[in-house]
Amino acid sequence: MNTTPSEYEIQAYVDGRLEETRRQAVEFYLAQHPERALEVRAWQRDAQQLRAQLSGVPDIPDNPALDPSRIRARQRERLRMRWAMAAMMLLSIGAGGFGGWQARKWQYATLQPPMADAIQAYRMFAGDGAGHFDFVSQHYGDLRSWMGRHFAGAPSPPDLSAAGFHPVGVRLIATSNGPAAMVLYEDARGDAISFYVRPPSVRGILPLGQRRDGDLVTEYGSANGYDYAFVSRTDPDVLKLLHQAMRSLT
Repeated sequence: MNTTPSEYEIQAYVDGRLEETRRQAVEFYLAQHPERALEVRAWQRDAQQLRAQLSGVPDIPDNPALDPSRIRARQRERLRMRWAMAAMMLLSIGAGGFGGWQARKWQYATLQPPMADAIQAYRMFAGDGAGHFDFVSQHYGDLRSWMGRHFAGAPSPPDLSAAGFHPVGVRLIATSNGPAAMVLYEDARGDAISFYVRPPSVRGILPLGQRRDGDLVTEYGSANGYDYAFVSRTDPDVLKLLHQAMRSLT
């Protein structure tokens, strides 16, 4: 019997989806590889914590973005990127580079920029269509009521209708700190703005700020125990609208 499990089998084992024969093979393999076993147990704890966090959130259909195996894959990819950056730094120092300055620069670069997940969510889901949302409504009363049930005390989605933007729906997204929500707005031209709410990160309270990422800009801050952000294209009129919306939340 092949006792070396594939990555797919490891993921299926973590999620409890492996048939008995292969499950025993995976357990035998892990017993022979303690370091790998520690990693797998950590994944199992992460999956249990995520399910526990979402257990009190009713009426949420199956959502690929909340799949623990996909979350782990994203975490592994970020870890690989950090190791690659570390290797580049060491090569630079070994070649007589800028030494301590390069080290400080690498340390700063490995810190995830503020609300990077909000920008990633916009890139993934803006324009995806209402069929991919967990809640769909163009009425602010319904939208705010739904958000209030699932994210108690979080800043409410602002009314942007005066600027021609109307809500399309809400997408639930899993983060390392707990469930997040992205409210998507669109105007008659199909331009999109997202309002993103999540539990606070290890950074603590997030001061008001703005940053650009390619063709996108995000305005962000913290309120009522949550981090939040607006994300849009870098249109001057839209940026003015986002400034006004930020002031309404502070």
